[in-house]
Amino acid sequence: MAKDQSNMSIADVAIVGAGVVGCAMARRFALEGAKVVLLERGADLLSGASKANSAILHTGFDAPPGSVELSCMQAGYAEYQAIRESFNLPLLETGAMVVAWSDAEKAALDGIEAQARANGIHDVRRLTASEIRAREPQLSHRALEALLVPGEHVIDPWSPFLAYLLQAKSHGAEIRFATEVISGGFDGDIWTLQTSTGEQRARTVINCAGLFGDRLDARLLGTASFQIRPRKGQFVVFDKAAAALLRTIVLPVPSERTKGVVLTRTAFGNLLVGPTAEEQQDRERATVVDDTLRGLIARAVEMIPALADAGVTAVYAGLRPATEEKHYRISAHPDRNWITVGGIRSTGMTASLGIAQHIYKLYEEMGHRHVPVAAPATPRVPNLAEHEPRDWQSAGYGEIVCHCEMVTLREIEQALSGPLAPGNFGGLRRRTRCGMGRCQGFYCNARLAQLTAGHFASPLAVGDAA
Repeated sequence: MAKDQSNMSIADVAIVGAGVVGCAMARRFALEGAKVVLLERGADLLSGASKANSAILHTGFDAPPGSVELSCMQAGYAEYQAIRESFNLPLLETGAMVVAWSDAEKAALDGIEAQARANGIHDVRRLTASEIRAREPQLSHRALEALLVPGEHVIDPWSPFLAYLLQAKSHGAEIRFATEVISGGFDGDIWTLQTSTGEQRARTVINCAGLFGDRLDARLLGTASFQIRPRKGQFVVFDKAAAALLRTIVLPVPSERTKGVVLTRTAFGNLLVGPTAEEQQDRERATVVDDTLRGLIARAVEMIPALADAGVTAVYAGLRPATEEKHYRISAHPDRNWITVGGIRSTGMTASLGIAQHIYKLYEEMGHRHVPVAAPATPRVPNLAEHEPRDWQSAGYGEIVCHCEMVTLREIEQALSGPLAPGNFGGLRRRTRCGMGRCQGFYCNARLAQLTAGHFASPLAVGDAA
């Protein structure tokens, strides 16, 4: 029987936004057999809020009991653990301690422990001050008590989402970068989206637009049930030598508003402190502020006094798509073939795979069915983690382009010629770590400009700040 040619350009699902949630969503729907198109206004994946996070794989021990957030976090955690080795994704096993620095915080540990157990995290246990010092001898003796959460770990914050998109693409997903959804209409069956790169038709739209999610709902549905209130987080990255001072993630006793400032190793061999939690109006720019950064460094030194002598590799800031309410803002509109995935804040990286599972169930409840892929292709991504073998350790890499991060010519060339090549220099940095070390690209910038010539719409010029 001949195919209906009038339907050939209609996607089953148009996903708006290629942040951590959108990438996981594209993978899930492609694996379920849907015809997927992913629309991203930035030049590359993770161009918005998702590019800056603390890279902690959370257990959900402190999530609201019985919440969608908790179930998505735990489902996402389990799926990441199940698939990570097949994708060549790293896991830096650290565990975490919620540390009490005052008597009031010490009293609050009882409630945090009870909540963890209610959430199914039964391997948590209390640590006395002497046990904390035995585990972390460099931590300040001001630490009174802690709750150990063994299952909290550190991952590479970027490579998983590249892997998810590569898998989605290998199963037919179309990925359109530099494509902003401007307007659209629904005729009762099909959405026709007007974008900055042309028209796109789809039976269902999934709004994963992050910091612009409320505006997309308002623009296409006529109303938004939530309001994005951008929350800036600033971070300080200490030099690699500082990572030897800590092996366990140090978490604060959280407040109602924020999880607070974290001290953690990174997968890339550094030590990180942050984020702050600062509400602002601007949804585009997250600037660093010297006084705030000095405050973060001072807080880190309070926790680990030896950091007073540690150098700083980098500072950065990111925005989280917070809303006027703390919980995820997920809603389905069956009469409009539309699903909104909004207000996904700091737990979104861990929860992304679980959110995708949850949204696919909502999609099925709306009456949609597909035939899942029988034998999914599983692309392996290059390892960027410092605790696993790197490319420079294998013969034939050509040259070391970025000496701070030991990034090879082979890694750069493979990224630029790969099936999902970076759309800008930020995308190349997130695929290889080039320009992200102590000199922040000062020494490798000219060579990188040569290697990337002709690849980006906005070329990297010699002398540009990395």
